[in-house]
Amino acid sequence: MTNTKNYLLGMDLGTTNIKAIIMDEEGNVAASAQEANALEFPGPDMTEQDPGLWWENAVKILQSVTQQAGPDITARIRGISVSSQTVTMLPLDQEGNILRHAMIWMDNRSANELNYLINAIGFDRYVSIIGAQPDVAFLPNKILWFKKHEPDLFARTHKILQASSYINYKLTGKMTMDMDQAARCQCLDIHTLTWSDEISQVICTDLNQILPRPVPVNEIIGTVTEEAARVTGLLSGIPVAAGASDAMASMYATGLSQLGEAGESSGTTSLVFVGAQKASAPDLPIVTKPCSISGIPYIFDAPINTSGASLKWFLDTLGQPETDYARKHHINVYEYLNQRAAEAPAGSNGLLYFPYLLGERAPLWNSHARGMFIGLSLYTGREDIIRSVMEGTAFALRHVMTSIQEAGAGARCLRITGGGAKSKVWSQIKASMLRMPVYLLDEKSGDVPFGDTLIAGNAVGVFPNLTDAIQKIIKVKEMIQPEEEWANVYDKLYPYYVGMYQDLDGSLRRLKETMEHIP
Repeated sequence: MTNTKNYLLGMDLGTTNIKAIIMDEEGNVAASAQEANALEFPGPDMTEQDPGLWWENAVKILQSVTQQAGPDITARIRGISVSSQTVTMLPLDQEGNILRHAMIWMDNRSANELNYLINAIGFDRYVSIIGAQPDVAFLPNKILWFKKHEPDLFARTHKILQASSYINYKLTGKMTMDMDQAARCQCLDIHTLTWSDEISQVICTDLNQILPRPVPVNEIIGTVTEEAARVTGLLSGIPVAAGASDAMASMYATGLSQLGEAGESSGTTSLVFVGAQKASAPDLPIVTKPCSISGIPYIFDAPINTSGASLKWFLDTLGQPETDYARKHHINVYEYLNQRAAEAPAGSNGLLYFPYLLGERAPLWNSHARGMFIGLSLYTGREDIIRSVMEGTAFALRHVMTSIQEAGAGARCLRITGGGAKSKVWSQIKASMLRMPVYLLDEKSGDVPFGDTLIAGNAVGVFPNLTDAIQKIIKVKEMIQPEEEWANVYDKLYPYYVGMYQDLDGSLRRLKETMEHIP
């Protein structure tokens, strides 16, 4: 029988992995592949990645999925969309050569440049331009650092791209930036949706020259070139959409389709989404952005820095016994962590974990916060520590959801996708922490590349109505209800979680400043 289905390719270039899927128009995944990315730490507060490795991994993945799918399906790929971690500072020269490794969102080296920007523009004015809380993760301060510290490379810079923009460039030969990442990078004037002249003046750099013109997420920016087709296994001529941040792709993948729902893409970081009827004020800890899903005019979009990364940190530094046990008994180490966490009571016997291993974005927006265990005693067991890590990230989620509620929006359920959704214990902790049911999505839904395929399908007309496509394709696999006894414990402990950090904020700021002057 002749295959008449349409297929779409979605790819996400995350911090730790790059993944891709080929999906048909009914939501069935025909092929998938992933490769690990590598982080580099060239100095204090510096985090970089090699864009050459990004493309090398992308080529491997595209070769894999096209071979898995076979020539018939590959020939029926109607569109491609790529998302990525954000914000990235990747400079290219006129010929498209990489000038330096990419400074990614985790890079905190430009804190002094951020302070200079805030003082030069004024905090309130800066917030009114960018529509969000200034933070070292974003682009203006990184550009200023690059200009000050690497002037020779800066002088050769033709364009600064985002991570997904670089993959799109290698696929199409076009240097672009999607409007979603443009709105997140804190260089855009949210009132005019153009690069800010005021920020340009302060950093003495014409943003209109060094950054590509922002284009809509679902705009076709070009097609797969003959050269890209030769190395990837794709067919030349496939349309490529501008794409989006992993945050927006995750939002689509969670299946949000109406007000009153919240979504969490739970991976290395967590991305939290809550729909809103009205736009928020720009000076709040978490602010709205316009949303393209019918029935959700605005979306609160809040990133939490180290959720899954906290569990990985535990395994890498303290978790050798758990790793050895899992290997000996041939079980997944994360499943064993779930078992150990279930052995501890709610509240982890008074141990609170603060998941600020890389500072924190929403709702703190600072780079000086640090991870902490408070409440350790001689009676603290390993199961208490493991559960407290899960609970600490859930407290951070509650902090975000409370901030969104105070800003005028709310939710009655949470849809969880990503690796964190595989943990029943963690999901039940979150349900109890928020006092709302948690919906876990079926295996074919929820991952970021799934959202990318929805964007690609919308761009090429396979999914002319995204709301209809989301409701049709994305299904709930399981609903987890709050545990009342746990919820009561978390209600009592949450004020301590917030209050303890507030009491320590000034000391943590001074500690970071002190450590910067210690060799």
